[in-house]
Amino acid sequence: MAISACSGNRPNNLGVNDGTLTPCPESPNCVSSFADKADEQHAIAAIAYSENSKIIEQLKAVLEEVGNAEVVSASENYIHAEFVSTLMRFVDDVEFYIVPEQQVIHVRSASRLGKGDMGVNRQRIEMLRSQIK
Repeated sequence: MAISACSGNRPNNLGVNDGTLTPCPESPNCVSSFADKADEQHAIAAIAYSENSKIIEQLKAVLEEVGNAEVVSASENYIHAEFVSTLMRFVDDVEFYIVPEQQVIHVRSASRLGKGDMGVNRQRIEMLRSQIK
């Protein structure tokens, strides 16, 4: 069916490798806090959090509240979630890499299909940033 075709296949190159998340492709449908700041299309700031917070629990709670996210995998310093668009059921892969020594959460949000995303991935990260203390 066409609707399920919009989900695409789950990427096999996600996760933390050598202390970073997978780089964004050249297409403008991805943002990452590991992208070079000169790459305005893909660069986004990491999310800062307070030292005393239980950040992994807080992040899971925020993702649950959003409603269109499903946590696919989680560990003590990493979460991979899938966000599904309401109408066309497009899937975006969103990753969070928590670095406690720096009190930051590195992020990567990328559409599985298509070339553009009309700014959805950037907007999503900024919305999540506003929810994290």
